[in-house]
Parts: sequence; structure tokens; C-alpha cells
Amino acid sequence: MDNILQVRSLKKYFPIEKGFFRRVVGHVKAVDDVSFELRAGEVLGLVGESGCGKTTLGRCVLRAVNATSGQILLRTRSGEVLDINRLDKRELQALRKEMHMVFQDPFSSLSPRMTVMDIIGEPLWAQGVPRKQIEERVKELAALVGLNAGHLNRYPNAFSGGQRQRIGIARALATNPAFIVADEPVSALDVSIQAQILNLLQELQEELNLTYLFIAHDLSVVEHIADRVAVMYVGRIVELRETEDLYLNPKHPYTEALLSAVPKPDQRIQVEPNILTGKAANPASTAADKNFPPRRNLDTDI
Repeated sequence: MDNILQVRSLKKYFPIEKGFFRRVVGHVKAVDDVSFELRAGEVLGLVGESGCGKTTLGRCVLRAVNATSGQILLRTRSGEVLDINRLDKRELQALRKEMHMVFQDPFSSLSPRMTVMDIIGEPLWAQGVPRKQIEERVKELAALVGLNAGHLNRYPNAFSGGQRQRIGIARALATNPAFIVADEPVSALDVSIQAQILNLLQELQEELNLTYLFIAHDLSVVEHIADRVAVMYVGRIVELRETEDLYLNPKHPYTEALLSAVPKPDQRIQVEPNILTGKAANPASTAADKNFPPRRNLDTDI
């Protein structure tokens, strides 16, 4: 099996409660019947506007939040295929070393009360690795992501945003996972630092044979790093294709609208904006299907 991850009919509904007794009167369909496959060694970009369910999908895949229903099949390094959504707490703890997340905000995702040594080594400590081995592994990871090993006893406030994100990447790599969810890892950084972190992620992927689910709203970033791109709209994937094909010939009107909104660095290039008509679909509405932009020329119904 070439796929490291298979997601089948994944749903995550958040209840809407009202009144003194917190009666459930509806649900917000953050992830609504999503299915896709992720090949070993590839980067799958997940794009869409804020609130479309990208981050919730990534967290569901890692069981950071529990999905409402669906299957999340992960192939481990040993070749065993496990349904993450059905594991109990002990089994999930053992599987944590196979998958990790790089968070969006390098400032709030690191504890200000822990040294860099403790932050990077925390996943190893959770797996019961001895302290001496943890220190050796942390020094190795620091060199791998471009951090000074002499600064490991400092606290996060002593580092810049780019350095903090390198700390977060090192933490994600601590247990030598094969699969990483990168949740907008460069959106909070300056443009010059974004390029450095993107190049680092690509180098690590080639060197360590990593597989990324790369979540972003910046289409130019996704074009640079992703092998395939999935476009998400109101909890659903409306288009999933090879990166070059999708950018050159988008099939779904929502994809066309996203691409037409990307700023062009050369002002001489004039692109007619593709403005969608009607109201945006409401993920809390039972009639959300009626508000979807119409599909046209789609080869398959995802």
C-alpha cells in the first residue's frame, strides 16, 4: 500500500446549545463527509478561506479532537494499518510517536515556563525515554533544524519568531514520525523568514522521508511546496488534484475565485477577478447544500 493515510467519510459536528439546560438545537458541520488519501512521501496542500474547517480536519486526523464519525487509517512504520478514530487512550498514546503537528503560532504553542531542551524533549519524555538519551536526541534535532545547541537551556522568549518555529519543528520530529500535519506553519512569520522555514521543511522531508498534510490559506506558499492540493469549502473538499493541473486549469468555481484573488507581483499582468454570486454557505444550516457554488466540469464527485 503506497498510501500512508486514508480518510474516509470523516465528520466533525460541534453542537449548538441554547437555554438554561443547554439543549442542543443544531450542529456546526466543521468537517462534513471528507475523504482523501495521502501517499507516502508526498505533500498534500489543504487550502481554503478562514473558517472552512482546515485546522479542524488536521486536528481530527491526529485525534487532537475526536471526530464525530468516519475512518482515519494510518500506516505505521512497521506496516500495520490502524484506525486512529477507534483507538483507546493507551493505544493512541503509543501511536503518538508516528505522527505530530507543527502549529501555526510559534509564540503561543511553546510554554514560556519550559526551556527549549524540555520543550523539544517532551514527546520523548512522554514515551518513557531516559533523560540522557533525551538530551542527546535534542542536541541532534537542534543541529538538524539550525538551532544553536548552546542555547537549549534558554526560554522561548529569548528567540525570534523564526527560531521559535524551528523549535516547534524540532519538537515535532523528536520521535522520528513519518507523518506530520503542518497547520499554517509560516503564516505568522515575515516573508523572508517564511522562505527559510519552507526550505527547511522541504529539506527535512527529503532527508527523513516525511509525509506532510500542509494546511495554508496562502496559495503561493502551497504552490511552492505541495505535490497535490485539496480545496476546502464549508467543511467539504470540493476539488483535489495535482498542483500544476489545479493552478493552470481549476475546475471548481470556488477554486477559480481563490486563484483570481492571489495578488500578482507584476502590475502589468491584468487578471479579471472571478467573483462568486450569492451568499456563502452556512455550516450550521441544514440547507447548506443549496448555497454551495455550482460544480462544473468536475471529473469526479468527491
